[in-house]
Amino acid sequence: MLTRIDQVLTAAEITTLTALFDNVAPVDGKSTAQGLAATVKHNQQLPSEHPAVQDGVRLVLEALKRNALFHHSAFPRRAFPPMFSRYTPGMQYGEHVDNAILLTPQQMRTDVAVTLFLSDPASYDGGELMINTGNEERAVKLPAGSLVAYPPYFLHRVAPVTRGVRLAAITWVESLVRSPEQRQLLAQMDRAMGGIHVRHGESTELMALNNCYHTLMRMWAET
Repeated sequence: MLTRIDQVLTAAEITTLTALFDNVAPVDGKSTAQGLAATVKHNQQLPSEHPAVQDGVRLVLEALKRNALFHHSAFPRRAFPPMFSRYTPGMQYGEHVDNAILLTPQQMRTDVAVTLFLSDPASYDGGELMINTGNEERAVKLPAGSLVAYPPYFLHRVAPVTRGVRLAAITWVESLVRSPEQRQLLAQMDRAMGGIHVRHGESTELMALNNCYHTLMRMWAET
């Protein structure tokens, strides 16, 4: 239930977002952590109230909004304003799970966690996002502009950075479809329909599968 999406951001957008870290003084990342997570979080973040950071928030949200694969896998209803994190050598984020409910200013449920990588992975050592799926711990370190989406209840951590600087944008999504298994099934059906259409065009079978897809969406979606 890990979803990787590449090229979410353009090169110009990556440049704009990374420049924020040169122009805005960071704060202690613990300021936005709650509960047990606050005891294991050792990084820096950009202050959300800064006007330039607010522009960055809108940029990321617009990038997610225009990405079809993100919509067909996360089924976003609303998203938390992205937070911009910075890890320098020695910084890390210990094992934790994310809060089930966040305030946006309105309450929202966290169904999908999203890490959008902003640094070239060759520019830093360590800093892998380590996600424990229950069967294994997977290390995720993606090119700048790519994201990974995963269930927030998976235990996860950021490994210590040993060289360079790791920059990322973090957000959470409340999905129209609460169940991760149902989201995964719908995403698989959507990909299958796309493949069938490319190979065979319109057909009675494709229309029947499309009808099943939308019937399941009516059954499972919470609007």
